[in-house]
Amino acid sequence: MDSFVKLFGRARSVIIGMVHVRALPGSPCCHQSVHDVTQIALKEAEVLANANVDAILMENMHDRPWQQPQDLGPETTAAMATVCSAVRQAHPGLPLGVQVLVSGNREALAVAKATGLNFVRAEGFVFSHVGDRGFINSCAADIVRYRRNIGAEDVLIFTDIKKKHCSHAITSDISVSETAKAADLFMSDGVIVTGSATGVPTDALEVKEVSESVKIPVMVGSGVTTSNVHEYMHANAIIVGSHLKTEDKWHNELEPTQVHSFMRRVFELRQKAIDEQQNLEVNKGMFAQGE
Repeated sequence: MDSFVKLFGRARSVIIGMVHVRALPGSPCCHQSVHDVTQIALKEAEVLANANVDAILMENMHDRPWQQPQDLGPETTAAMATVCSAVRQAHPGLPLGVQVLVSGNREALAVAKATGLNFVRAEGFVFSHVGDRGFINSCAADIVRYRRNIGAEDVLIFTDIKKKHCSHAITSDISVSETAKAADLFMSDGVIVTGSATGVPTDALEVKEVSESVKIPVMVGSGVTTSNVHEYMHANAIIVGSHLKTEDKWHNELEPTQVHSFMRRVFELRQKAIDEQQNLEVNKGMFAQGE
């Protein structure tokens, strides 16, 4: 938790805004140069930064259909490094992270190390599951060692558990809290709880259950909106992407008005929590004096 607080400057309700990087070379959906893709990412990062998000996470979401990690080509890693390097140069003091789909966790760590990013989002960290792109096996032992081997131990690894868009029938006898405990044991720097798919709300009770099971940070990974963010403010971090886009669709353009509206709500809730805590302390003091 110390590394988390040192990076983000707070222990609760850290807001991580998503930049869904446009399709990169090698992807069937790629119709733009790496330069143009980078410029779009820079524009979106600027919108998020101006709204005072606490961090930005970049992800090659438009590279669908996503490949298995063993099939990822060097062109994807190289292009993501180009994008991430530009965003880092534009925002030198902002916490930045990267995710390479699907389960390109080594590639993400390499990009983070090369471009000075602070964290990665990793899939398939503990246990195995079946996703829409096939079987994904656990990778904790591999990527924790790889991080050490490349000297990237200052890069935090945040890990999905019971991940969205996946079937967990083969681990149905293992609860989300037990999965989180396994991730903690295997040196995850924070676990991410999601709904069943992108944009689908995360179960707030599951977040609470996981938070009570582990001492590492617990993050919300899907379905957070201006209207329901109050349910998740107790989480250590909230990753928000789809809701900040036109019509709440991840593949649409980032909507600046939506971004600022969301962050205003977050700031209101943070202030409310501060006021309630101060009132509680005052009441305790008055009660003590009365005794």
